[in-house]
Amino acid sequence: MKKEFEAHLKQFVAGLKAHISTENKQWTIKGFIDVFQNIYTISADTKIISKILEIHLFPKIMEFAQTCGYKIVLAEHQNYYPDISFIKTDDEDVKFALDLKTTYRNPRKPFLCNGFTLGSHGKYFTDRTSKKNIQFPYGEYAGHFCLGIIYDRGSKVATKETINYNINELRSIVSVISNFQFFVAEKWKIAGDKSGSGNTANIGSINNIADIVSNNGMFAKLGESWFDDYWMNLIKLPLLMAKAAPRKSHL
Repeated sequence: MKKEFEAHLKQFVAGLKAHISTENKQWTIKGFIDVFQNIYTISADTKIISKILEIHLFPKIMEFAQTCGYKIVLAEHQNYYPDISFIKTDDEDVKFALDLKTTYRNPRKPFLCNGFTLGSHGKYFTDRTSKKNIQFPYGEYAGHFCLGIIYDRGSKVATKETINYNINELRSIVSVISNFQFFVAEKWKIAGDKSGSGNTANIGSINNIADIVSNNGMFAKLGESWFDDYWMNLIKLPLLMAKAAPRKSHL
């Protein structure tokens, strides 16, 4: 069932680039429009870009779910995992987790990206029956997938500040991001061995783009059980090391 879902997902993702980019690889989203037909360009803030990409892709994801015989449940809270839960319409015990991940290429080293987080390795990860910060218990999902987008950021001039255009100038607006590359991966296959930036409770990804696309992470050759064991016990390691360290003599 998992392999079938993954195959359908990869086939679906292969057609998404045409949905969000122009022939010259620019993002089709140019900004926000008001009732006076003024267009306000988007800043380069990664959180803003990520959310708009999510909104842009959501109708297509809905179509995909219906075509493959699934219904979707969105995360009830902002900090819940995963972004989307796929539930088989004719067997609700079959569930798949999908997180949408976006990141940008390193302009100096374009074979690398900025990386991203792959969910928490806290309570719901270590206790597979826990309902803390997760839509359904982790153990109920038959697979945990990432739908990822890697892109180029625009020039500093184009992304420095919001600029106001009239709708007649739509074609002249430079997109804030471009050159999209999509990938699908089970999250354990693209995981690294270090926590994600900004939150030490998050699992960090690898950042070599070729390895991400080919699902060649730190645990890819070892297997999912190694990934689980490592990240389940990462919090415990400092405590175990402290206990194992020789005590200093007071003499």
